[in-house]
Amino acid sequence: MSCDEIPMDILFSESGESCSTAPTSPSASPLFRPSDIDDLKLALPESTPPTEEHEQVQPVKNVCVVGAGYVGGPTAAILALHNPAVTVEVLDRDPQRIKQWKSPHLPVHEPGLDHLVRVVRDGVESDESDIPRRQRNLYFTSDSARVIAKADIIFMAVNTPTKMFGVGAGCATNMAAFDGAMRDVAAHAKPGAIIVEKSTVPGGTADRVRKMLAAHRPGASFEVLSNPEFLAEGTAIKNLTTPDRVLIGSAATPAGRQAARTLANLYKAWIPADRILETNTWSSELAKLVANAMLAQRISSINSVSAICERTGADVDQVAKAIGMDARIGSQFLKAGLGFGGSCFRKDIASLAYLAESLGLDDVAMYWRQVNIMNERQRDRFARKVIERFEGNLVGHKLAILGFAFKKNTGDTRESLAVEVIRLLLDERPAEITIFDPYCRQEDIMRELGPGVAEMGTVKVHSDPYLACSQAHAILVVTDCDQFRNTATKKSSWSISDQSTHTSSSDCMDFQPTSQSGTNETIEWPRIAYNMVEPKWVFDGRGLLDVVELKKLGVRVDRVGRRTELHV
Repeated sequence: MSCDEIPMDILFSESGESCSTAPTSPSASPLFRPSDIDDLKLALPESTPPTEEHEQVQPVKNVCVVGAGYVGGPTAAILALHNPAVTVEVLDRDPQRIKQWKSPHLPVHEPGLDHLVRVVRDGVESDESDIPRRQRNLYFTSDSARVIAKADIIFMAVNTPTKMFGVGAGCATNMAAFDGAMRDVAAHAKPGAIIVEKSTVPGGTADRVRKMLAAHRPGASFEVLSNPEFLAEGTAIKNLTTPDRVLIGSAATPAGRQAARTLANLYKAWIPADRILETNTWSSELAKLVANAMLAQRISSINSVSAICERTGADVDQVAKAIGMDARIGSQFLKAGLGFGGSCFRKDIASLAYLAESLGLDDVAMYWRQVNIMNERQRDRFARKVIERFEGNLVGHKLAILGFAFKKNTGDTRESLAVEVIRLLLDERPAEITIFDPYCRQEDIMRELGPGVAEMGTVKVHSDPYLACSQAHAILVVTDCDQFRNTATKKSSWSISDQSTHTSSSDCMDFQPTSQSGTNETIEWPRIAYNMVEPKWVFDGRGLLDVVELKKLGVRVDRVGRRTELHV
């Protein structure tokens, strides 16, 4: 099926399940060469330097965000909050997703997002004293022609997964959804509209978009900007509110610079001007990939050290603290664990490696691919340790998995670290594998595991952590949720029958969280340990637990980055 034949509800939705498996377009990678437009110099007289006074800012009344996912939804909400005179409409062709955004239960879990959306979507009075009652200016819709036609700025926040077929399979970016959405934008956008790449895209995509617009709308003028997101799931609202930087790439022409200033003016409503960096589009697109690649590189580096620590008796946390105090290195992203998951790091490293390979830089491609390989090996090593502790025999044993999302404070199951661990353990034919996650929905978990796993009947998802862990021979902590810490500072109120924290709504009948109550409550490890079955192993894949306290409960603990004593 060609890209033109793909239903628009797939092409236009940013939800992860829509684009990673469907047949899509041919090779998505643009020509790896600099854009001629990016290389142009500003044609201004020497006596007229390009200052802000000479840059006109286009008035903005309507903003369209294409893609109601993890990027589009939060970005639109923050833009609407700080620009009350601007109407922000989020467009997605998935009516169920739009319905959820309009309901009390949003399709994306992000701390603070539900309150923020309520303020700008409903116009209700905020509980926060610094946010007064206001008119609503955030809307969610599937009416693409109307919304695109009136937008002054159009943000493209459509899913761009890794291409899994054909040329570049496993490395190149699958641009089918992006291209499909762009064709709709090209058909309906008014001349002079500013098109903004918010999705993570390969270098050269801005030039690709310019050519697409010229082909579909010859004679119409549009400007294309690169404005990549630098969000971390679980802290997206904080990242949007106080970003380290806002990157805006534009064509080095008067019109391109004016478009960049127009977009910058939206951000200046709450972001200091010195944090807004203007570049050409190639630099902006590449900076996004490189930022994620370097962060992921640090994770793989400390995880390689954790393997050495487990063999020698060194403590990886102590090593990380020591090297993190070096000002040249810093302490961020030096936490050993199962590695990185999610929809960004692996994909962006693969895209960067593919770019290098396409430029004939095989050694550079090999270097970056090793970061992903190290990440995969860390999960393999964790699963093998579980098998080894049971002397290679999991038959008849129950294993419980705490956490399925790739990190805490999110319900995103894409590229979950648990998936490969569970698949490797299933090869050893355990009696049962149970899963509990405070934010992930059962249908999302089973979809990520794949139909083959669901048909086996061995894997079960529970909405109560104690039911999931009851009679387990081993518990694997896969996600770094604060709820899983074995501290005695909070009293748990988990109860499978208590559903008081979730009210029913006719607008969200499909809302089925995994946890039915108390998602912010710390679980009671004494209760967990009491109902476990010998040999009572806990495998801490996140370095989250207090090993000494668990041992007092009669539990054996294997923690990443530490040598394990085989007896309590």
